[in-house]
Amino acid sequence: MSGINEQNSDVQETPAIFDVPGTDINKFMSHPNEKRQSMQGFDEDYVDIVDYIIRCTHKIWEERNMGLIYSHYAHNVVTQTMDGITYGRDQVIADSIKLLAAFPDVRLFGEDVIWSGNDRDGFHSSHRITWVAHNTGYSIYGPPTGRRVTYLIIAHCYVKENRIIQEWIARNELAVIRQLGFDEFELARKMVERDYAAGIKSPVPVGTGEVDRVLGQTTPQAIPEKSAAFDPENFIQRFYQEVWNWRMFGKLNEYFVPNYMGHLPTNRELYGLGDLSAYITQMIAAFPDACILVDHVCTLGNEQEGYRIAVRWTMQGTHQGPGYLGEAKGRRVNLMGISHYLVKNGKVLREWTTYDEFALLKQTLWPV
Repeated sequence: MSGINEQNSDVQETPAIFDVPGTDINKFMSHPNEKRQSMQGFDEDYVDIVDYIIRCTHKIWEERNMGLIYSHYAHNVVTQTMDGITYGRDQVIADSIKLLAAFPDVRLFGEDVIWSGNDRDGFHSSHRITWVAHNTGYSIYGPPTGRRVTYLIIAHCYVKENRIIQEWIARNELAVIRQLGFDEFELARKMVERDYAAGIKSPVPVGTGEVDRVLGQTTPQAIPEKSAAFDPENFIQRFYQEVWNWRMFGKLNEYFVPNYMGHLPTNRELYGLGDLSAYITQMIAAFPDACILVDHVCTLGNEQEGYRIAVRWTMQGTHQGPGYLGEAKGRRVNLMGISHYLVKNGKVLREWTTYDEFALLKQTLWPV
């Protein structure tokens, strides 16, 4: 990967997915026998954490061995999505089989795994997947449509001794619903009314406090640079704080190259800083008190090759603005998202972000 103009490195060549430095997604197919990383407590056929994530996903989904969830998930695994938290691997199996029944020919194409940790303390992994299938069975949304769907998933897992202990899943569900041909507003209202009648509590509790973006009438807290050397975690923390929480949209050119490419929820494809600025300002216009809190960061790479950064984050806000997700009714929302960034020469070249926009829509419609 090289700059188009070495004298003016603001403009970068955008790499193909599999040109990302350090990506070894395809290695699991050839599967060399030698260990590439200490994997104490893991099954013998896993040679490193990337191989574990890709291969166990392949075994469970592509080879249709759902029962392997028993040996790859803790009995008390906690799974978090925008629709709530579930407990236990039996629930993971039940939910997975429902999905497989609705989309029997599902294929999961692994694009990248960004990770941190070790086999002693446990690994954190952030796994980006493109999910492709035809809807030939009943799904939670309705009868089969026969339509083909393609969408992005990013799963963040905490893994220790061959088992996933905790998992956070960000799915692009609104893209699925639109590709299936359903009306998202009608479907969301129907599902909210059903859940409310069944006594299911609101995703955001009544009596929730104000969004903690500023203290009283002060300004958001500054995050200083740690040192003169580039620190990828500090870099991404400052981006969220300065651009999203301070509303300093003019600073986008300090964090992103001019020909930035972004792959965002509901199959949005962004190109350039104008598209990115419009997306961020439209989100904040809809949620004027929005605040993004960074929950976890994984980084891989170095100054010469570039960095891959995975961020799990939470946005809190109140739906008060126009346009986005229909009429604003003042509902408080909590939005969990996961983002992957490719950074070179101190700026973001490419971004993959996903979150469950359909679950967000349901939160805005929930009765008071």
